[in-house]
Amino acid sequence: MEQSAQQAQQLDHLASAPSPGAPPFAAFGMPGLGGLPTAVPPEPRPILELDGEAREDELDGLSDWVDDFFLPVYGAEVTTAAPWCLQWQEHDDVVAWLHALWLAYQHHKDPESGPSGLFVWHRDFLTHAVAAIRAPGGPLSACMTSPDRPAHRRLPGPPPSVRAEAATMAHAAGDAEPDEPAP
Repeated sequence: MEQSAQQAQQLDHLASAPSPGAPPFAAFGMPGLGGLPTAVPPEPRPILELDGEAREDELDGLSDWVDDFFLPVYGAEVTTAAPWCLQWQEHDDVVAWLHALWLAYQHHKDPESGPSGLFVWHRDFLTHAVAAIRAPGGPLSACMTSPDRPAHRRLPGPPPSVRAEAATMAHAAGDAEPDEPAP
């Protein structure tokens, strides 16, 4: 008898009109149809935008991926046509390239990327990134070009633009910024 009463209660509940304001498909748990919201993973941020411990943690993970996976598989021989640097973490442009490559790798190895996910990573990301990083005139060109002669040298970048230099001089002199109206 008790079980029949519970079933009758459940039938009454299912047959009753939904409460006002309740999404029509909430019971099915379908996102976008009033169901349970799915947890959104945090947006990945470029490593150069991170500071302090967040940047160090990300650089540790990236270094592990580069040392344990990337270099053994895709490192190839170090030559003048394909330089490398044992201190690549000190080259911000190389860190940015490798970090972007690592994020793309994580995305494309995910089962949701399908069976061709890693092919897309190789075709669209790996080839281009390696060509840019290890180019003869690229960011590591002043570093190691022979495994017998480890080297590290950061080449100077371009100077600031004339506009940026003028703003710096004006700021140092206590003047208003060039774009700011004078008081």
